[in-house]
Amino acid sequence: MNKQPFAASVSVSVIVPAMNEAENLPHVFATLPDWIDEVILVDGNSTDDTVAVARRLRPDLRVVVQSRRGKGNALIEGFQAARGDIIVMIDADGSTDGREIHSFVSTLLNGADFAKGSRYAPGGGSDDLSPIRSLGNKVLTGMTNLLYGTRYTDLCYGYNAFWARHLDSLELDCDGFEIETLMNVRAAQAGLIIHEVPSHERSRIHGVSNLNAVRDGWRVLKTIMRERTRGAGVPAPTQVALAK
Repeated sequence: MNKQPFAASVSVSVIVPAMNEAENLPHVFATLPDWIDEVILVDGNSTDDTVAVARRLRPDLRVVVQSRRGKGNALIEGFQAARGDIIVMIDADGSTDGREIHSFVSTLLNGADFAKGSRYAPGGGSDDLSPIRSLGNKVLTGMTNLLYGTRYTDLCYGYNAFWARHLDSLELDCDGFEIETLMNVRAAQAGLIIHEVPSHERSRIHGVSNLNAVRDGWRVLKTIMRERTRGAGVPAPTQVALAK
C-alpha cells in the first residue's frame, strides 16, 4: 500500500546504480520509504548476487542491465527507464540514507526544479570525506560558482532529485563519476530553480569504493571547463538557494 505523505499526487522513482553491492542492499532498501512508487536497480553486470538479493528484498523491483560501464552511464539509463514524475538518485553502498528522500521530494513540491544534496549545508555532514577529498571538492565547487554564477556548497555529491520533465534539459552524456558535476552545471545552464538539501553522508558499509580522488577529480575539472564553451551560465540573480 502506498502511504503517500504529500498533499500533491506525484509518483516517485528511485534510481539505484549498483555493481557487486549484494551485502549493502539490505541496508539501503531498509531505509526506502514505503510510499515511493518505483525502485529501479541499474546493474553494472555484477558478479555477485546483487540482482537476486535486490529482487528478494523488493519483488516489485525493476532491473536495468547497464549497457556500458561507469556510474554516469548507469544513472542515465536508469533515468531513461523511470516512469515517475520525480526522479531520485541514491547510492547502493549505504552512504546515502533513503529516509532523506522525504526532504528532497518536499523541496521539489515547494517549487524547486532540482533538489541538490549538500553535505556542507547547515544540517548536513559526512562520515566518509577525507581531508584531501573535502579540499578538492571545495576548490572545484568554488571554481564552478565563479564560472557559472552559482552558490553551490557541495559540487561532488550524488544524492539529488529532480522533476522528470527536466531530464531533456540536462542532456546528460557522460559515463563516469563526473555525472554529478555535469548535472549541477547543466541544471544551472538551463535556468532551473535549484535548492540545496542538507544531507548526511555515511561511510560505505561493505566493500571498497571505485572512486579515485585524483582520476575522478581530473574528470570533474575537465567537465567544468568544457561546459563553459557550451552555455553562458546562470543569469543573475542566481537560482540556487537552501531548501526551507
